[in-house]
Amino acid sequence: MLELYNGPLNVEKIFSSWQEWQREKNFGAFITFVGTVRDENNIEALSFDLYEPILKSWFKEWQERANQKNAFLKMAHSIGDVPVHSSSFMAGVFSPKRRVALSLIDEFVEDFKANAPIWKYDVINKKRVYAKDRSQRLKGSGILGDKSDKF
Repeated sequence: MLELYNGPLNVEKIFSSWQEWQREKNFGAFITFVGTVRDENNIEALSFDLYEPILKSWFKEWQERANQKNAFLKMAHSIGDVPVHSSSFMAGVFSPKRRVALSLIDEFVEDFKANAPIWKYDVINKKRVYAKDRSQRLKGSGILGDKSDKF
């Protein structure tokens, strides 16, 4: 399940709803990752844009991978501004066994950072500045794509 929210995530509320879902499904392992905006480089916030059709497709592929291992994924991400010390990203892996969940959360979060169609901006003096130095090229995204793209 992919959940998108305007502004910062309400981590406690999302975690609680995911935990209740986990109990209902009787999974033995529930592993979460929460990404928090750090106070660095004089930023007030980070701001996020995303391309929902590609994000949904990317997430669906991951859900299918998880399902092959008898696991399930949930993800929540922010759209727009997320102030320092607030959260913009949550991922959860649910599995009958801990080993599967531990392995899957690591793979999922690393691939998210490298391949999810989400663009990050620093907010400094209330202005959005594209965080090019911390951005990844996305395969298949034309002029923004990686150099291995074939035209």
